[in-house]
Amino acid sequence: MKRFILLCISVLAISCTGTAQKEGKKEGKVYAVSKTNAEWKKVLTSEQYYILRQAGTERPFSSPLNKLYTHGTFHCAACNTPLYESKYKFDSGTGWPSFDRAIEGSIDNDIDHKLGYARSELLCGTCGGHLGHVFSDGPRETTGMRHCINGDALVFKSNESKNE
Repeated sequence: MKRFILLCISVLAISCTGTAQKEGKKEGKVYAVSKTNAEWKKVLTSEQYYILRQAGTERPFSSPLNKLYTHGTFHCAACNTPLYESKYKFDSGTGWPSFDRAIEGSIDNDIDHKLGYARSELLCGTCGGHLGHVFSDGPRETTGMRHCINGDALVFKSNESKNE
């Protein structure tokens, strides 16, 4: 029995050094907006920097954008690129702003293994900032996809302010 437990611990230790710790950010890709870490820290809040530049995640249900359904557009907080239209936002119940699609050409995809398995990561197509992840449990009547986005990665611009 001790040998079996030792074998299990050994296998677990070896598997923990696999791809889960590898960084996957589109290495070699040059984004239209590029800044040094020091420059990003000057223009982003600490929460925005943590999410957009360090691929962090905010606490669920912490973003005021989660329950915002005003007509408008959600932009990247780092570079102001329009990413999501409010008409494609839905309440997924997960605690993060969720959309069934992005504005065409605004998002870049990558794979992250931070949790020990592959997840499809969503990045801003202009600055490469981490936005969140995409899952296939979205509304079936539309795309079937759920773009689960950190609210701190976004800035909302209302359509009503454009009409004034």
